[in-house]
Amino acid sequence: MKKLYISLIALSAFLVSSCLKQLDTLPMNSYDATSEAAYNDESSYLKGLSYINAYYCFVSQNDPGASDLPFDDAGQSELLRQWLVLNDLPTASLDIGWNNDSYIPDIAAHRWTTADNTSLIVVYTRCMKAITLANEYLLQTTDDKLELRGHTAFADKVHQYRAEAKFHRALYYYILLDIFGNPPFALEENIGGALPTQIGRAALCEWIEGQLKDLVADDSDMPAKGAVPYPRPTKDAAWALLARLYLNAEVYTGTARWDDAKIAAQKVISNGYSLHPDYRELFMQDNGQTCSGDEFIFSIEYDTDNCRSWGGTTTLSSGAFSDDMNKVVAAHLGVTAYDYVSAEVWNGYHINPEFVEENFELSGAGFAGDGTTLGYNPDASDKRIMLYNAGANAAAFDATVSDTGWRCWKWAKIDSKGTVIPRGGDENPAWKFSSADFAIFRLPEMYYIYAESDARLNGGTTTDATAIGYIRALRDRAGLSAPGSSMTVEYILKDKAAEYLWEGQRRQDEIRMGIFDADPNRYVYPILESDRSVNPNLVQNPGY
Repeated sequence: MKKLYISLIALSAFLVSSCLKQLDTLPMNSYDATSEAAYNDESSYLKGLSYINAYYCFVSQNDPGASDLPFDDAGQSELLRQWLVLNDLPTASLDIGWNNDSYIPDIAAHRWTTADNTSLIVVYTRCMKAITLANEYLLQTTDDKLELRGHTAFADKVHQYRAEAKFHRALYYYILLDIFGNPPFALEENIGGALPTQIGRAALCEWIEGQLKDLVADDSDMPAKGAVPYPRPTKDAAWALLARLYLNAEVYTGTARWDDAKIAAQKVISNGYSLHPDYRELFMQDNGQTCSGDEFIFSIEYDTDNCRSWGGTTTLSSGAFSDDMNKVVAAHLGVTAYDYVSAEVWNGYHINPEFVEENFELSGAGFAGDGTTLGYNPDASDKRIMLYNAGANAAAFDATVSDTGWRCWKWAKIDSKGTVIPRGGDENPAWKFSSADFAIFRLPEMYYIYAESDARLNGGTTTDATAIGYIRALRDRAGLSAPGSSMTVEYILKDKAAEYLWEGQRRQDEIRMGIFDADPNRYVYPILESDRSVNPNLVQNPGY
C-alpha cells in the first residue's frame, strides 16, 4: 500500500464534475501547500465529501475515458462495474462473451490466481483509495482544524459531513471484507505514516459494525431520511448496511446474527419506504426522480451530462444489447421513433440458461424461432424478468455467435415516459451513456433479509405473517402467486434471484446458502500480490 498512499498524499487540489449534481469536488491533502486554501469556505467541505461519495463511479478527475489507474479501457476501471463482475460472474447469473479480456473467463470458471487481474486490481485499489480519501477528509475536518481556519460557525454542518464520510468508509471496507476477507486496515494515522496491517476478517466485521452502530445512534450526526438531497446517504443507509452485514455474519465470523439482521432490516422497513408500483421503472433512465422517494435507500448516481461512466449502468445496458435485440425490445416496448432502446450496443452480457430455468418463472420460453419476439411470453411470466433470446435455442449460449442464449434488458435506455436517448455524433457523445442510477440498497432487500433471517431462526422455514407478507408483496408486484402459510429459505432465495438479477448480490447469497460451486478457499479472492510486494505486513488468504 505504500505506493498507493504516497500517490494519494501527493495529490494537489483539483475540481471535477459532481456526481451529486450540486457542486464540484476536491481532494484533501494536509501535505500540499494548497490544502488550507482548499477549505476556504463552508461549501469546500461538501466538495470534499462529494468526491468520496462519487468514487464508486468516477474513474478519473474529469474524463470518463481516461482512467487514473493503468488501464487502456477506462470503463473497465470503474469500481461498481468490477464489483458487479466479481459478485455475479462467478455464478450462473452472468456470462460475459468478451473472452479477449482474460480475467473474464478466469473469473467465470473459478480459475483466478494470485496474479493480478483487472477486476481484482480495480475493486481492491479503488476501495483502498476511497478509504484513504475518507481518512484524509476526517483528518482535515476535526474541530481543531475548523477552529484554526476560523470555521467554527458551521461546525455542526461539518460534523454531519464527517458522519457521511464515515458511512462511505464503512461501505468501502465492507466491500473489501466481503470480496477479500482480510484486507489491509488503514485509519487516519496511516496517512503519511506506517504501512497498514491486517486485523482479520472477524475483527474487521466487528469494526464496521461499531462504526455503523455509532452512525445510527439517536445522538449521531448522520442525517435522517429527507434531511439531505438524494442520493446522499442517511441513517437508513447505515441500517441497511448493518442488515446486510448481520445477514452474512456467520460467513464472515463464524457466528450467526439472524436476530440482529431482522431488527436492522425492520428499522429500515418501518421508516416510510414503499415498493415502487412499477418494477420496470426502477431501472429506467429517470429512476433517480421516480424511485428515490419510495424504494431507493442509497444509490450511485449517473447522468449523461454530469456523471458519465463507461462502467455502471452504461455497461449493464449497452453490454447486453445486440442490434437484433434492440429492434425486438423496442417493438415490445412500443418505441416508434427508433428501432432501438439502447443507442450503443456491445453485445456481451448474457445469462446462463440453467440459471434462467432454475430461478425464473417464464411462460412459453423458447416458443418462437423467427427472431421477432422476446423468446417467451412476458404477459404470462414474472414481470421482473426482462429477457431476450431472439427465438434462438436458449441452451445454446456461444460467445462467438451473435444472438445466442439469454440476455437481460432491464437496464434498457428508456425513461418512464417512453423516451429513448437518440443516437448522435461523436462531437457530443452524451447519447452513449446511461442516466439510470444504481441502487446499492433498495427496500426489497430488507424484505428478503427479514424473511430469510426468520426462516433461519425457525429451522429453515418461516411461518411469520410479517415475513410472508413482505415476500408476497414482492410477488404481487411481479404478478405471481405466493404460499400463504410458510416459506422456506430456498423459496425466498429463489425469488430474490429474480428480483436482483445483475445487481451484485448472487455470489454472496450462494456462499451463505452453501451452494457456491467453488472450493471454499475461493469464497474470498486473493490479496493483490503487487500490494504484498510493497507491504511486508500483509499475509495472503489461505489456499492461494
